[in-house]
Amino acid sequence: MRIALAQINTTVGDLKGNSEKIIANIERAKRLGVDCVVFPEMTLCGYPPEDLVLKPHFIADNIKVLRSLKRHSRGINAVVGFVDRDSSGRIFNAAAVLSDGKIAGIYHKQHLPNYGVFDDRRYFVRGENNPVFQFGKLRIGLSICEDIWPDDGTHIEQAKRGADILLNMSGSPYDIGKLEIRQKLLARRAKEAQAFVFYVNLVGGQDEIVFDGGSCAYSPKGNVLASARLFEEDLLVLDVDSSVVSKKKRDKNVAALFSGKEGKKPGVSAQVRPASEKIERIYQALVLGTRDYVLKNGFKKVVVGLSGGIDSSLVACIAADAIGRENVVGVSMPSQYTSAGTYADARRVAENLKIGFHEIPLNPTFDAYRVALKDVFKGLPEGVAEENLQARIRGNYLMALSNKQGWLVLTTGNKSEMAVGYCTLYGDMSGGFAVIKDIYKTRVYELSRYRNAIEGGQVIPQSVLDRAPSAELKANQTDQDSLPPYDVLDEILMDYIERHRSFKQILKHIKEPQTVQRVLRLVDQSEYKRRQAPPGVKITPRAFGKDWRLPITNKYREY
Repeated sequence: MRIALAQINTTVGDLKGNSEKIIANIERAKRLGVDCVVFPEMTLCGYPPEDLVLKPHFIADNIKVLRSLKRHSRGINAVVGFVDRDSSGRIFNAAAVLSDGKIAGIYHKQHLPNYGVFDDRRYFVRGENNPVFQFGKLRIGLSICEDIWPDDGTHIEQAKRGADILLNMSGSPYDIGKLEIRQKLLARRAKEAQAFVFYVNLVGGQDEIVFDGGSCAYSPKGNVLASARLFEEDLLVLDVDSSVVSKKKRDKNVAALFSGKEGKKPGVSAQVRPASEKIERIYQALVLGTRDYVLKNGFKKVVVGLSGGIDSSLVACIAADAIGRENVVGVSMPSQYTSAGTYADARRVAENLKIGFHEIPLNPTFDAYRVALKDVFKGLPEGVAEENLQARIRGNYLMALSNKQGWLVLTTGNKSEMAVGYCTLYGDMSGGFAVIKDIYKTRVYELSRYRNAIEGGQVIPQSVLDRAPSAELKANQTDQDSLPPYDVLDEILMDYIERHRSFKQILKHIKEPQTVQRVLRLVDQSEYKRRQAPPGVKITPRAFGKDWRLPITNKYREY
């Protein structure tokens, strides 16, 4: 049996575009002599469809398009994810097995995750049937994403019913470390079931989520047989020899699949692709997430406020790699507080990347604001209000360019800043997409060095890497005037946000109680800002957004 794993990049709600991709991959699979081509979770409607599935007409349309795909399965078997609905109106996360022009069976997802970015229980009813399909001498079990994760998952029953091959259709989002966790899990499941495991995952960006692909196959001994590319569309084709049929007990209640035609098939050369370094995968996720958000939402160009600092420099690099340097515009907005170094570096980054560049001075507008507000501000010392005015003027400049030119504004704030509220509402937070909102400041430096290394030169000048970070909203300002050093700050934040550690637990290894207390208070007080931030690429298991749902009005303070 020749199996193809179609790792494709779908768009939520694009029933026409997604079905065209499915058809193209079915036809390609036919040319390669494939017997069964398997698509990821909810391929047809895109994943996750969220509240679209509460629209009865959306579900009806997706079922209608699924039925139109039947004729394209003549001469092959194809497993396609979609949203199913029964006669009583219950809806299911489902997979249809299309076989030689007919629907041979439908599987409903049984384990419905309800954590992190997953809300399956909000929408779907748990499936109850566990069909096994027959292809020649081989038995095939089918599951969807979470079904294979629990120890008592569907693979157990399917193995008992004689399954030789387990097909898992997945929509598993990327985060740091997820690839290694998946690989270990799939190897273990293959050994437990004494069956081949074929795992096909989505690839592409959907709002804040990035799917990294990495589809793969494992032998009954738990050895990896082949793997698909990461962060790219791919069609992984492998052969399973029917002579490996196990001596398991055979359940007679199975549906027969189209068994294909005998004869010589075109050669295929599936391979095991070595996993890239973790920092490379993070960068690839940022590029893919940015590209898909920009292009899938109909934008052609983006604009970035280039300050000459490291955050905006990295965002400009990611944007240029995502959609092409000719589609990126940098804007420098210097003020009287802008240093000569950052002023020069903003232009230098634009020149190194060969992106568009504009300079719009801040002072004339800032002076006009101060004149307009002088009576109301009379007698009060200058402070945060004046600093934030400058950030908001910059935000207004960028949004004006967006309105006039149709460019999407990419914000440049990092996770460390978002966590403690070191950012200005309607200022530097203004924009359409926050590229590095899930990247801690210390990792911003790591990614910048990585980007320079793959360029083979200093696309981000060394002076940017060496300079003390500063918002440059008042004279001689640095971030450390208001915040602990970033290595200390990020360790506290990772403990509190990612590891769920309490104040007392954090103090066991960070012996600075006043610093820890101040950071935790800043995190808790800044929830109202984070709620108003634009979406951005999720790369950690606990990103601000769906992974982090704390109330804004909240009096609990365990410190």
